[in-house]
Order: sequence, then structure tokens, then C-alpha cells
Amino acid sequence: MRKMEWAGRSNHIGGIPRGMVFVAVGAFAKAVASLFNSTSVQNADTLIHLVRSRPPGVPLITVSNHMSTLDDPVMWGFKGFPSMDAKLARWVLAAEDICFKNALLSYFFRLGKCIPITRGAGIYQEHMNEALERLHDGAWLHTFPEGKVSQEDSPVRRLKWGTASLIVRAPITPIVLPIVHHGLEEVMPENIFFGKRPPFPLWNKNIKIVVGEPIEFDLPKLRQEAISTSRNISFPRAGWPSTSPCGLDEAAQRCLFTAMSEKIWAVMERLRSSLKHS
Repeated sequence: MRKMEWAGRSNHIGGIPRGMVFVAVGAFAKAVASLFNSTSVQNADTLIHLVRSRPPGVPLITVSNHMSTLDDPVMWGFKGFPSMDAKLARWVLAAEDICFKNALLSYFFRLGKCIPITRGAGIYQEHMNEALERLHDGAWLHTFPEGKVSQEDSPVRRLKWGTASLIVRAPITPIVLPIVHHGLEEVMPENIFFGKRPPFPLWNKNIKIVVGEPIEFDLPKLRQEAISTSRNISFPRAGWPSTSPCGLDEAAQRCLFTAMSEKIWAVMERLRSSLKHS
């Protein structure tokens, strides 16, 4: 069962509550990113162009590292980005245990175009199907493929398979755009205030964002390589569909999602290194 899905529909009460949420949250993001802190963005035009003007019906998946609980929405608050436009705004996968703990939070985050994801429930959980439906609509979906916040100055964590599975299973192959950022871990540090996060964002920090170029995937070739590789590897079964919508058994899917996740990770890590030395 999909939690409070009705509140996330664009026609819910004429779209008025959604619009109000995006104006308020977008203004908050602008204030934190551009007024109280300093934000610089490399290659912002690529992101803005794909959000505003990508081909009709073609979905967009953006992937980024996860430095704080404020990454979304603050990373969209830089100057020139339409952060208050509910129609252009991203859908985002959000942790159910944090954002959907009660009815009020669930309603708010649903209005904010968030899709609840249950940690540990796997890539075939029902809300992943909801994410696929948004991609079918040609929407923009943002994911944090590391799966959780990491504020250490260290390489990007190993990526979960969820993002790769969405790319493969999407009815129309999405554009995949990598983004890496640094500085939001200083705006909302995890353990600074009596071992907890501060009650409000900190200020006078430098936020740096680098937008990469779209990642190309030769899916037919990757599928064939996954089938070939899977013949020589045994995996513990997780109960996935024996034949997936992409035509692969569970072992081949695991090989495919691993290869794609490693490619995304490598691109993100290169961006992280370039940002660190910029």
C-alpha cells in the first residue's frame, strides 16, 4: 500500500497546497544557500537546461552524494535555479523512517513531491514502482544512492542498487546527471549541538556544487555482459522476480546493477576529487 499517495498528486485541492509548500521551502532553500551562506556551482547551466528544456517525455534522474539532512532542498537554492516552481521541481526518494513518521510529516513531504522508501525493503518494494511511474511521466527524480548521510571527508560510499534498477526498469531510458557537493555538512552538522543536529541551519559557510555531464549507458551491451558474468557467479537469492521486466534473472540483474552502480560511483568520485581541489 502506498502511503498517502493522494496528497502527492498534482490535482490535490487544485495543486494549491503543493504550490504553497514549494514557495515556502524554495524561499527557505534560497535563504540558506544564497543569503546566509555562499554557494558556488560549476556547470549549473547543464542542470538548469535539463530541468527546464529536456525533450518532452524524457525523464531525468539526478544522483548526488548525501552530506546532510538539508541537502534537499538547499542544494537547489542557488541563484538562477527555479526552486519555487512546483511543476519543474524534482521528485525525490525519501527515507520513510525520517520523513514519514506521522500523518502530518507524511502530508507535508508528499506535498513536497517526496516518495517514501523503506530502508532494507529492497528494490522491488511498492514505492519503487511509484518512482517508476513518475519516470514514465517524464518527470525529474533525484536520488541519494549512498542510502544515508555521510559527513566524513572521504570517498563516496558504495552505491545502493536502487538507482541503477530504476534506470534499467524505466519505460523510457532517463537522462542520468551526477552532482557532487561539499559544505552542507557544515551548514547542518550531525553532532555539534549536544551530540545532535543544531535546531537551525548554520551560516557563513561555503557550499560548493559541481554538476557533471550526463552519464551514458549502453544498456543492451551491459545486459549481455551481465548475463555472461552471472553464469560464473552464485548469489544468495533475495526473492526477486525470476524474470524481471528487463528480461534478466536475479543473478544477471545483480551483475547489471553492480556494474552500473560502479560506473555512477566512479563518475561521482571524479567529481568529488575535482571539487576538493578546486
